[in-house]
Amino acid sequence: MSTKDGAKVEKVEIPAPKFRIAEINIVGAAPLVINKFSRKAREQIIATQKEGSRATGKKKRDPKNFDEVYSGAMHLTHEGWSGVPAGAFRNAMISACRTVGYKMTHAKLAAFVLADGYDVDDETPLIRIYGEPQRHTTYARNDNGSVDIRVRPMWKNWKMTVRVRYDADMFSHNDIINLMMRVGQQVGIGEGRPDSKNSAGMGWGLFDIQGEVVDVIAA
Repeated sequence: MSTKDGAKVEKVEIPAPKFRIAEINIVGAAPLVINKFSRKAREQIIATQKEGSRATGKKKRDPKNFDEVYSGAMHLTHEGWSGVPAGAFRNAMISACRTVGYKMTHAKLAAFVLADGYDVDDETPLIRIYGEPQRHTTYARNDNGSVDIRVRPMWKNWKMTVRVRYDADMFSHNDIINLMMRVGQQVGIGEGRPDSKNSAGMGWGLFDIQGEVVDVIAA
C-alpha cells in the first residue's frame, strides 16, 4: 500500500477483542480485613478544606465513637450487603503478573473484574462477601510515630464469586485461573495482605480457588 507521493505505508489489521468471562469461586484461607475510607472522614476533610487558612489552628478533638468507626470501615451496597472493591482484585491480578514477568501495562488492558453491586456512599463497584464479620481491634502507628487504636471489620470465614472479564487473545482460560491462584497465595486482598504497599503485611486476605471455574463468552 502506498500514498499519492509513492511512499509505502504498512497496512495494519486490528481484530475485534474476544472477551470471555471466568466465574471463579474463592474461599478464604486467612482472615479478610476491610478498611473503607469512611463518609465521615471524607466529610471532615471537605469541611476543613472549605475553611481554608482558618482550619490551621488547633481544634478540640471529639471522643472517638468506635462503633461508628467499625461500621464506617465497611463497604455496604444499596441492598445492604458487604463487599470488597472490585478494583482490589483487578489491582491484585495486575500486581501478580510481576511473579511471572508479564508486563503489568499489558495486564491493565487484558483483565477486568465485574461488580455485583455498588457502594451506597460513593458507588464504588463491589464484589459480595459471603460470611459474617466481627470487630477486630488492634493498635497501629501513625505517620508521626504515635500509637492509635484501629477498629476494623474482619471475616474469618468468607467466600466470594469473582467474575473476571478478559481478552482471550491476551490471556487463556488457564492463565486467568493461575493468575487468580497467585493472587490468593502470594498477593492477597484487603488490609494486612502480603503485597501491602506499606509493609510486608499480616498474612491476611489470602484465599484458595474452590471447584471448577466456569468460562463463558462475554456479551
